[in-house]
Amino acid sequence: MFFPEGRVRVQVYGQPVDLRCSFDGLYALTRNRLGAAPLSGDLYVFINRRATQVKVLYWDRTGFCVWAKRLEQGRFLSDWTKVATRQTDWTGLKMLLEGIEAKVVRKRYRPPRRDHANGIITA
Repeated sequence: MFFPEGRVRVQVYGQPVDLRCSFDGLYALTRNRLGAAPLSGDLYVFINRRATQVKVLYWDRTGFCVWAKRLEQGRFLSDWTKVATRQTDWTGLKMLLEGIEAKVVRKRYRPPRRDHANGIITA
């Protein structure tokens, strides 16, 4: 499965999850706790309390898929108190799966906003 990197939205759930649940449990968390639509094609990331396991739920137009990764050493997160439910991109997910925590997330490029009423580009 290949994703166009610029178009994939990733929602990271900011609380520990019991990862014994599979498709239906993760679907319920996505609908009820995140308030999101699991059929949107976005990726939904859930991490266990010890931060040694991650599951990613997504819809691929024919059914739900779950990716899972378990670390034998180390943790995905260093401190749960600094984690919040947030939206990230494909690169942020790849960094999380590699165990890289960015202290400050700053994007260098910001596309200009377009004023739809006048067709004027503003910074």
